[in-house]
Amino acid sequence: MGGEKMARALRLASALVAGTLSIGAAADHAPERRYQLIEGLNLNAFVRDGKVAAHLLLRSGRDPRILVAFPAGNSGVGLWFAPLDRPARWTLERAPTPFTSGNGTMQGIKAVATINAARLTPKQAVLSNVRYLRDYQAVSRFPPEVGADAQIGSDTIQFRRPRLDGAPGYDLALRVLDGRIEAGSIIAGRNGRIRLEITALTGDPPLTPLPISQLLNAHAAPDPAARNALAFLSYREKFLAGSWRFNTYFGRDTLMSVRLLMPALQPAAIEAGLGSVFARLSPGGEVAHEEGIGEFAVLQNRKAGRSGDGAELDYGMIDDDYMLAPIVADYLEGPGQDRGAAFLATRIESAARPGDYSSTGALLVRNLRFVIGQATGFATNPSIATLIAIKPGRMSGEWRDSDEGLGRGIYPYDVNAALVPAALDAADRLYRSGRLDAYLQPGDRAIFTDAGAMATTWQTKAPPLFRVEMTAVAASAAIRAYAASLHLRAEPALKALGDAPLRFHALSIDATGQPVPIINSDEGFALLFGNPPPADLDRDIAAVMRPFPAGLMTDAGLVVANAAFAGEAVQARFTPGAYHGAVIWSWQQALLAAGLERQLRRQDLPAPVRHRLIVAQAALWRVIDATRGLQSSELWSWQYRNGRYQPIAFGAGKADVDESNAAQLWSTVYLAVRPPRRR
Repeated sequence: MGGEKMARALRLASALVAGTLSIGAAADHAPERRYQLIEGLNLNAFVRDGKVAAHLLLRSGRDPRILVAFPAGNSGVGLWFAPLDRPARWTLERAPTPFTSGNGTMQGIKAVATINAARLTPKQAVLSNVRYLRDYQAVSRFPPEVGADAQIGSDTIQFRRPRLDGAPGYDLALRVLDGRIEAGSIIAGRNGRIRLEITALTGDPPLTPLPISQLLNAHAAPDPAARNALAFLSYREKFLAGSWRFNTYFGRDTLMSVRLLMPALQPAAIEAGLGSVFARLSPGGEVAHEEGIGEFAVLQNRKAGRSGDGAELDYGMIDDDYMLAPIVADYLEGPGQDRGAAFLATRIESAARPGDYSSTGALLVRNLRFVIGQATGFATNPSIATLIAIKPGRMSGEWRDSDEGLGRGIYPYDVNAALVPAALDAADRLYRSGRLDAYLQPGDRAIFTDAGAMATTWQTKAPPLFRVEMTAVAASAAIRAYAASLHLRAEPALKALGDAPLRFHALSIDATGQPVPIINSDEGFALLFGNPPPADLDRDIAAVMRPFPAGLMTDAGLVVANAAFAGEAVQARFTPGAYHGAVIWSWQQALLAAGLERQLRRQDLPAPVRHRLIVAQAALWRVIDATRGLQSSELWSWQYRNGRYQPIAFGAGKADVDESNAAQLWSTVYLAVRPPRRR
């Protein structure tokens, strides 16, 4: 908070009284769901009850923060304080209690927390869509239109404002219970602590929660942490990607979570997730990556000369376009086989065009037309130039959606070698099953007839374009150098490599046609959605499962990227502090685990290949079990001490570029992805 704003706030203080606080009612019963967890410096408290769903985050350390995120409108309120001279720690005295404003237009929470700091000086409050809170957290910027000045009373500091379109807005109030307000700062009491009652409210329309009884079936694991996270993120309208940072629809997150959770989900939950994807399909058949809603949509519409808060849909990613068909096919051939006709006949309202309804079957055919159209070039003339690239002007286009996630390549391995072939194969299966007959238009049969042959071309011709091979001498030298730069012991990795050449699939191919030589975890997509030749399967699993930095395995988990063989410049962008660097993503471990289980059901694997997969599966589950307390997190990093990799919360280190979500949708998939029975 700037000095001028603070002075203006102080001048207003005499005119402001405690009555500025919302007068309302707290819930008089135990909430439907309430839980807490600590990740690094973040104390997270979740509550969901009726119309109220909220995530309170208290950030300890030298840069304290209070933030409350709401699934309603993907909205949130946050207050960042000036840096402290020494680290301080929050304690939650009273967990968040659902609270509704007196006129019923706003919902939120009340909580009581203390911090062992001598002084807290508000620096900046942001009350709006969570996208703007993310922007302020990352780059200290947000649109000036959504700013809010402090209203300071004798014992209260409050930030409140209506939404930009005049709808009920946002409110954050701190009432000092122990301590005092002095010149805009909160000063500790005699015990050296500050004790606050926190009230946070949003006026955005609430979502309709899916009760856990309608969400999971009897096969779901009895994992309280995963059940809590999934319940907080699951609604009839959509599944949310993660909290606090992504409390709204993301296509990829929804699709991969539905697929990995499918054995443990009720059909209604599967169809709710898939239905949210179909509702956001573009007229051309593309899957929406993300939606902009609430006040973010109001502001974006204003910039475009439009009124209202209609959702802004982002179609910038490409991987989710090719996930939809194989996941729908898996549902219709598996748990949804008795509901196929009813599911495809279900009419869905467009999120972008309210009042426009289409059947699920017609929407599925629309997506399949897009898939076949995009894949035709390579199927006709297989080459690097005809692979499917990320969209022009972008540095990302699939799940590694940070700017450096693909190593500056433009042709992603996972999309081209795994997802496109899987989508074509699904199109062929669905077409030949007759399930699509009622939804085909004249001319569709001519293009759908070729889908199977196209799938075969992609399956056989695309993966070899990503192959990287190095001599053992060159690979060993790279491993030694990279290990030294990270202060790791290289011997376990060198021993696992041996004297054989190193072979693996590149993360991507760049615009010059050169593979980006980063060992990566995306082999999991090929295992879950495809059937690689046994020799390829043997080689690719060996590459992934070697100890880091020869492969991806550490005591802290399976890292998603190993840049040991890509040179120092690339290595500097793929550190243990990079969002898609040498870090562990919970769902990527689950993806590989589910893929290994699927491959082990094959009947055509030679005994040595089957043995390698069984050994890999056991090793993977050892690290999954060792980090079970982190499974519901989005990702985590590691530190190397005493010859071992120790997991640490992502965002806990100064070099970390961001922080992890404490509740992540696709990290709940271990409710369905279970350890193997002894073979």
